[in-house]
Amino acid sequence: MSKMNAILQGTLNWVDERFPLTSLWKEHLAEYYAPKNFNFWYFFGSLAMLVLVIQIVTGIVLTMHFKPDASLNASGVPVAFASVEYIMRDVPWGWLIRYMHSTGASAFFFVVYMHMFRGMLYGSYRKPRELIWIFGMIIFLALMAEAFFGYLLPWGQMSYWGAQVIVNLFSAIPLIGPDLSLWLRGDFVVGDATLNRFFAFHVIAVPMVLLGLVAAHIIALHEVGSNNPDGIEIKKKKDANGIPLDGIPFHPYYSVKDIVGVVVFLMVFSVILFFMPEFGGYFLEYNNFFPADPLVTPPHIAPVWYFTPYYSILRAVTYPLFGIDAKFWGVVAMGASTLIIALLPWLDRSPVKSIRYRGPLYKGFLTAFIISFLILGYLGMLGPTPIRTIVAQICSVIYFAFFLLMPIYSSLDKCQPEPDRVTSK
Repeated sequence: MSKMNAILQGTLNWVDERFPLTSLWKEHLAEYYAPKNFNFWYFFGSLAMLVLVIQIVTGIVLTMHFKPDASLNASGVPVAFASVEYIMRDVPWGWLIRYMHSTGASAFFFVVYMHMFRGMLYGSYRKPRELIWIFGMIIFLALMAEAFFGYLLPWGQMSYWGAQVIVNLFSAIPLIGPDLSLWLRGDFVVGDATLNRFFAFHVIAVPMVLLGLVAAHIIALHEVGSNNPDGIEIKKKKDANGIPLDGIPFHPYYSVKDIVGVVVFLMVFSVILFFMPEFGGYFLEYNNFFPADPLVTPPHIAPVWYFTPYYSILRAVTYPLFGIDAKFWGVVAMGASTLIIALLPWLDRSPVKSIRYRGPLYKGFLTAFIISFLILGYLGMLGPTPIRTIVAQICSVIYFAFFLLMPIYSSLDKCQPEPDRVTSK
């Protein structure tokens, strides 16, 4: 055994002389001190990493069998759609891999939304973590692009018509809109060129960007340290050895604790995967089980649930402004609704970070924001009516008011003083 240990230690020393393996382990795990009062909200960061791995692994397997070809086969079915059917029916365990990938997309957005909400609860975007928040928001935008490009690939009815609607929205942009739409489609209509283009973006371009952003997000996090439910900087109080008094090593304490979150997540994920992978049509729309047909338009075209809040904001804009069509201002509102989240570090003027010590103004505005976001998400799944449009407009105003009025109500809010040390609550 001692001889084996000597061989392993010698191998490790050889690697360390050429690659900083041990120092990386110490810096980012064994000697990375995290606040000792993490609660369950902090599971979602590690869960996002887990789902990313699931998506990459299952995506690689699916790419081995999927054919991005919109032409019709001998049976009159698009080759791309037929290849998905082949994966589901003939590839060993292909149905499981496909459902893991489709369910994983929804799981990814659910986990990311919870991760972002935790940041808003505890002020994780405040100084010195502004860059972490910016990286996170770019990850969110890249994730939306990745989901949009992947949505077209099965070449079902909703895939085809959803892409048709979204791509056509860009044509409303003055001057560059028509050329931009043409570039995205690769042709004058959504067809084989679009499918191949979206496949390239989904499989190669966006994942490479996404992985780089995730690495930057983690590096920036470990540079300034993690936030905590109290919003207190643990690096301000250290012992004689320079170790934060309110910190504990990430490994083994939180690496083991995260396993609990992973197990619970995988249990829920497995139940959905094996018993209701379509989740009532929210994860996989029933119209998408029919091949794309340019001659038959579905009665109601709506994006997947994780896009519907922003889709509702787009549809809520119904009046032209400055002589420009309402569709353009809808696109502007939709884009602004995602980009404005990145400005939180500079909009929030509260003297405290965590919601534990904030006053009623912030709590009230945050509650109204969450309710309006959920209502917008629900309305985006439904067809437009005059009443629904009015409700969407009211919720859109509340959505933007949360951000635009934040410099005022966050500075006027009556906050409690933060404790000197982190609490165990």
